[in-house]
Amino acid sequence: MSRHIHILGICGTFMGGVALLAQRAGYRVTGSDQNTYPPMSTLLESEGIELTEGFDPAQLDPAPDLVVIGNALSRGNPAVEAVLNRGLNYVSGPRWLGENLLRGKTVLAVAGTHGKTTTSSMLAWILEAAGHAPGFLIGGVPRNFNVSARDGEEMFVVEADEYDTAFFDKRAKFVHYRPRIAILNNLEYDHADIYPDLESIKTQFHHMVRTIPGEGTILSNGADPNLDSVLRAGCWSRLEHFGAGEGDAWRVQLLDPGGSRLAFHHGDQLIGETSWSHCGEHNALNACAAIGAAAAAGVAPETAVAALADFRGVKRRLESLGEFSGVSVYDDFAHHPTAIRMTLAGLRRRVGNARLLVGLEPRSNTMRAGVHADRLGPSLIAADRVWLRTGDAIDWDPQEALAPLEGRGRIVTRTDDMLRQMLDEARGGDHVVFMSNGGFDAAPRRFTEALQPSGGET
Repeated sequence: MSRHIHILGICGTFMGGVALLAQRAGYRVTGSDQNTYPPMSTLLESEGIELTEGFDPAQLDPAPDLVVIGNALSRGNPAVEAVLNRGLNYVSGPRWLGENLLRGKTVLAVAGTHGKTTTSSMLAWILEAAGHAPGFLIGGVPRNFNVSARDGEEMFVVEADEYDTAFFDKRAKFVHYRPRIAILNNLEYDHADIYPDLESIKTQFHHMVRTIPGEGTILSNGADPNLDSVLRAGCWSRLEHFGAGEGDAWRVQLLDPGGSRLAFHHGDQLIGETSWSHCGEHNALNACAAIGAAAAAGVAPETAVAALADFRGVKRRLESLGEFSGVSVYDDFAHHPTAIRMTLAGLRRRVGNARLLVGLEPRSNTMRAGVHADRLGPSLIAADRVWLRTGDAIDWDPQEALAPLEGRGRIVTRTDDMLRQMLDEARGGDHVVFMSNGGFDAAPRRFTEALQPSGGET
């Protein structure tokens, strides 16, 4: 009989990925969450994983062989208390992944405040195109694979999240992965609910750096001073910088303003050029990092560049939902001022003078706490109109935050009001972006349905 693993907090992207990997590895997997919701719940159930709504301790009868506890759960949760009181065997998701699926594989980890999901997806696709059939666990759904997790042969790409591991292990998740190749995309202050300041996040990044072997490789953003600070604290691995600067080992050049045509260089050598469906300098840098990491894994750089032409992107990363009644609509996950700014700047370069309308939900703990309130307005400068849906009470002044927009920003507390105003404003030729790292009350879907009641796409 296969060992029974029960996962508390199973419907998050990471824990759901762990569940799928464990089930496909031959374990019997069950799990629970406060809300078991699609699409993750549907995917898990389609794989034969039994789900329970809520955290009643009865779900632990009979006792599983192992309980995997997600980082969203804390002391006081009934199921957590039952695990501790009964002396059940338990572990965090990252530790289980590291010890059971990653050992013996060449692990390629992608870390950074922004771009982890997209860069991980690019890297997995490059390895796939090169014939390596990698495993991966990614915090989104790469459209080239349509799954967020799968096991592979020799190589495994993991999105290396700096969020904490569990209530009993406050280290970053990525310290458990022991990568041989690591991408350090960028480093800014985030996760104010976990880390008191930037220096504490730097410390966690250096914990991961300490685990990379001397024969391994680190690809680091050559323009990020915070990453330089981390690496100056000690680096024992081969270090290569990527970026757009002349001194970077791996360099990308935008051949058009929007970034849909790119040229890549390794040292003084032109590797190749590609055209793709994506935009923005940030995606160009993500691609450059992925090419360098793939090269460290043995993929010819020319092969990597060629693969990017067929990279289809990631769901909810400036995902085009289509054109409805002449209005182009996008769904995006950006929730940090830097990511918002880069995403909108890239789209602006692509669409030129067309109107850009944005609906934004500040949902992350850091955004809701107002840590980045002074940077929010400037990050939205590229937009012609902005609707900030604040929802529940917040402790910072959203009107003041949007002051840099000089009257182009509106504050709403209800999604219904935001949608009504956006529908009144939108006209043919506009580009409308919904930005949230949560469900946003299904705003993108409701907006497109209202534009095209028949459900058709024009």
